[in-house]
Amino acid sequence: MPGSLDPLDIGVQIPYHFRCPISLELMRDPVTVCTGQTYDRSSIESWVATGNTTCPVTRVPLTDFTLIPNHTLRRLIQDWCVANRSSGVERIPTEATGRPDFASSGSGTFSSRVSALRRLRGLARDSDKNRSVIAANNAREIMLSIVFADVDSEPSELNLESLAILSMFTLSEPECLYVASDSDRVRYLVNLLFHSSIDVRVNSAALIETVVAGIRSPELRTQISSADGVFEGIIGILNYPFAYPRALKIGIKALFALCLVKQHRGKAVEAGAAEALIDRLTEFEKCDAERALATVELLCRIPSGSAAFASHALTVPLLVKIILKISDRATEYAAGALLSLCSASERAQREAVAAGVLTQLLLLVQSDCTERAKRKAQMLLKLLRDSWPDDSIANSDDFAGSDVVPF
Repeated sequence: MPGSLDPLDIGVQIPYHFRCPISLELMRDPVTVCTGQTYDRSSIESWVATGNTTCPVTRVPLTDFTLIPNHTLRRLIQDWCVANRSSGVERIPTEATGRPDFASSGSGTFSSRVSALRRLRGLARDSDKNRSVIAANNAREIMLSIVFADVDSEPSELNLESLAILSMFTLSEPECLYVASDSDRVRYLVNLLFHSSIDVRVNSAALIETVVAGIRSPELRTQISSADGVFEGIIGILNYPFAYPRALKIGIKALFALCLVKQHRGKAVEAGAAEALIDRLTEFEKCDAERALATVELLCRIPSGSAAFASHALTVPLLVKIILKISDRATEYAAGALLSLCSASERAQREAVAAGVLTQLLLLVQSDCTERAKRKAQMLLKLLRDSWPDDSIANSDDFAGSDVVPF
């Protein structure tokens, strides 16, 4: 597609993407329709007013006639106009507002605002570029104000659509503090973890994870992880009975973020984290599997967590099998979890040896894996010496003098 069209009367080339696809003139008020295409407002309004119900470019039916101002494109056009004013280009007027039409709580009917939010959610879901444009226009701030407009009432469609949009963005620290510093807002999100819609539950978990990860205050992180029901809600998402990849992805991200708070790891164990993690471990994709194993290792560091994982028949065999199979990080976390389990239980030691951990560990210490993983493997080899078969090569003194850094 050409970068510019033929020169107009002003003597300069107008960039292709600054021209309205309908009028082919410089856009003065660019707006985006439900198909993701951008037009000059006057042109698309005239198009629709004459009875057309399809997108002029894509020919796809317009299912929603909401026009969303493209403020970022408008500013780019304004900058271009200023840069070319010596060539006779006049600057287009500054927009009257810097926010989408639905920003004001009193603007438009309830249904039209919900419709606008749904369209915005679709645009945000379509591409990183769209999300960048949306974020540049104070959308996160607006969505936050809508989501938490009335935390003492049942959520409306407006609240839930705004939550769905927010779940796709990373918030700034001030925005995270806006949520985390208010116990009523935290409670509101936790309550949504038990909503009848799995999508709402996942969106709420996504926002909780974003907030926990986005604040530096240990006190506020602790307050969120101590909220009644937060672990039960997150683990309920992991245990969702039907195939839903996003639930697994968001669920493990949220659980890991919450388990980084040492004081409340026991609450995760009480809520059933051990069983959920082991039951789902083979279903996670690579990055999510790494998070899941990191969470397992964190929980194995506390007595109740170690006991809960040790009581699950699949824990030790799965951890042994994972070594060297997924990634260096996954190997490190699996070795660390096994070290904690075997340090606390002779039964776990016997299970690990029976599952073939000896061979795995010997391969690990000779591999290009991380030094931390190797140190954990060496510690585990020493711990298991009494459990090795008599004819095992590992029953030698090869590791007797290893310089092991405490885990």
